[in-house]
Amino acid sequence: MNNILALFTVAVVYYIGEFIGTKTKAWIPSVFVTAILFLIGYWTFFPKDIVVLAGLGAPLGGLLVIMLCITHMGTIISIKQLLQQWKVIVITLAGLVGMVAACWVICIPLVGKEYVIAGLPPLTGGIVAATMMNQAALEKGLTSAAVLAIAMYVCQGFAGYPLTAVMLKKEGRKLLAAFRSGDAVSESAATAVDESAGNLQVKEKERKKLIPPVPQKYMTTGLIIAKMTASAFLANKLSVLTGLNQAVWALILGIILTEIGFLDKDSLNKANSYGFLMFVLMVYVFSGLKDATPQILMEAAGPLVTIIIIGVAGMAVTSILAGKALGISWNMAFAVSLTALYGFPPNYILTEECVKALAETPQEHEFLMNKLLPMMIVGGFITVTITSVIVAGLFVNML
Repeated sequence: MNNILALFTVAVVYYIGEFIGTKTKAWIPSVFVTAILFLIGYWTFFPKDIVVLAGLGAPLGGLLVIMLCITHMGTIISIKQLLQQWKVIVITLAGLVGMVAACWVICIPLVGKEYVIAGLPPLTGGIVAATMMNQAALEKGLTSAAVLAIAMYVCQGFAGYPLTAVMLKKEGRKLLAAFRSGDAVSESAATAVDESAGNLQVKEKERKKLIPPVPQKYMTTGLIIAKMTASAFLANKLSVLTGLNQAVWALILGIILTEIGFLDKDSLNKANSYGFLMFVLMVYVFSGLKDATPQILMEAAGPLVTIIIIGVAGMAVTSILAGKALGISWNMAFAVSLTALYGFPPNYILTEECVKALAETPQEHEFLMNKLLPMMIVGGFITVTITSVIVAGLFVNML
């Protein structure tokens, strides 16, 4: 398989997922379909390095596109929206406590302590936690537990994707009903519909920023990407100085630099680059399935399924109770806690797919994105980027 055929193959597989997601109005999430197709592909005719052959491997598919996309998230979430998400932080932390407690009490007698210790940190987050537990288990000679850590990272999304899609659609319908009846309004500063062009143009209230805007004729794709990479570079350096994950810094700087005028609102879409970069990022994420052989999955299947079922059940109970106490619907409380099972970018894709399936007008689309996206993004960062690494650091010493 040459480079062109590799790119064609992954693009077709990705599109099939998108098509089914759209056709089923997100009842079958595109990320779920695409993940299954990649898994089947790796088990049959995909070369293990198909993503690299397609030119979508590291560093473009890894660090570069991750930092650009996360910085972009900061350009579409305001400081006000971020501060409003303290309830999401409490709910996601409550969900993780419920997950860990349920697995510790119920799963250890069923599958063994080593499996629970190796599998829980990846279940609370992403690849960093999975890698930490995999390496720690290998050093102790616990090969099966090491396999479970990677298998958990690979398979947890299969539980998280459809559950999240159902929760988001339930919440989205409730929000739309309120919006259509006039009981809820969009949080945007102001909107105006250009009837002749058929688009929604969002016009924020005029507010002078520290850095004046660049004249439109000089606002090119190159300039926008350059400013975003400058922000990502600064995030990388701050990570080295502070020890805080660079992805968290990328989100924080994206928000701050947009507020002062250095970055443009909705940067990647203005650069006409968002769709392609998200495609690159998701394909790179799915490349992690290359190591999930049938043998590995069979070996880890029993403990893996047990830990996921018990863990998600524990998470559901505590996150829903926390949401009830804080006035957040049970649908949304469970949805934001489920971001632990996949993180970014699936949390963005699932939200966008749900909104696309439900919204009938540009105003409805904007309203739902304003309501759902900040909660899902913050939830993913709290679980995958921050908390899972802390949990893994504690559990490594327990093996």
